[in-house]
Amino acid sequence: MRARASHKVRILAIDLGGTHVKVLLQGESEVRKACSGPSMTPRQMVATVRSLARGWRYDRVSLGYPGVVWHGKPFVEPCNLGKGWVGFDFRKALGAPVRIVNDAAMQAIGGYRGGRMLFLGLGTGLGTALILDGVVEATELAHLPYKKGRTYEDYLGKHGLKRLGRKKWEHAVFDVTERLRAAFEVEYVVLGGGNAGKLKQLPRGARIGDNADAFKGAFRLWLEPGWAPPAPRTRAARRLGRS
Repeated sequence: MRARASHKVRILAIDLGGTHVKVLLQGESEVRKACSGPSMTPRQMVATVRSLARGWRYDRVSLGYPGVVWHGKPFVEPCNLGKGWVGFDFRKALGAPVRIVNDAAMQAIGGYRGGRMLFLGLGTGLGTALILDGVVEATELAHLPYKKGRTYEDYLGKHGLKRLGRKKWEHAVFDVTERLRAAFEVEYVVLGGGNAGKLKQLPRGARIGDNADAFKGAFRLWLEPGWAPPAPRTRAARRLGRS
């Protein structure tokens, strides 16, 4: 009996943000993107991704989600997109198994070089993640209070850049980076996101992340088992956890 030819799994990476949704197929070099925005629902995102991925065949999907992810599923509706993300069936909609992590965590995984690392994503909002000796933890530091009744995201996000101007915004980036670097005792900081390139200088112990880090992280979720998000807990497991 003739053996069946092995099939190489191809991964579709989706980097979803408050301004753009970007996709890249493993093995391809062309990043395709479209606008997202505050009214985008998950169904609209899926339709956009299917349009962007036309002509690509994929077997697995990685999704970087701009919000809280718990056991591989969106746990809280995103601040910078529309509604309906919590409880949405991404596997059915995209037609393949999907691994979902916070978007900052996905970029952090792609840029990780060992040791203790803090990732700050300077984009529409502020994405934050820690990787401590290979253990990744997405965090919600962006919404902690910072100054004058405003949060870290109010200063370092897109609206903060517009309100403060580039120089004062850069000063805030330096200050916040130093505070968080000291608080978490990390060895280095990676600054990513679309606005990181606007920095004229870098804080101590920081470097600019590669634009491709989000996609590297997306592929690692399937190619390196240690990065895979934990499976969603069953109802039985949740009951045991409460007992």
